[in-house]
Amino acid sequence: MTCPVCRRPSHPAHKPFCSKRCAGVDLGRWLNDSYRLPVPAGQEDEEGGGKD
Repeated sequence: MTCPVCRRPSHPAHKPFCSKRCAGVDLGRWLNDSYRLPVPAGQEDEEGGGKD
């Protein structure tokens, strides 16, 4: 298995990452909205209170 951040081999102590640094980089990307889960069209309006 390779690290999803830098593609080096993962380390058992930090799996699936190779190091604590890469784990922190990944967490930062989630917290800064760099990663987003896809939302099917139309669902954003239902939850966000968009169009009436």
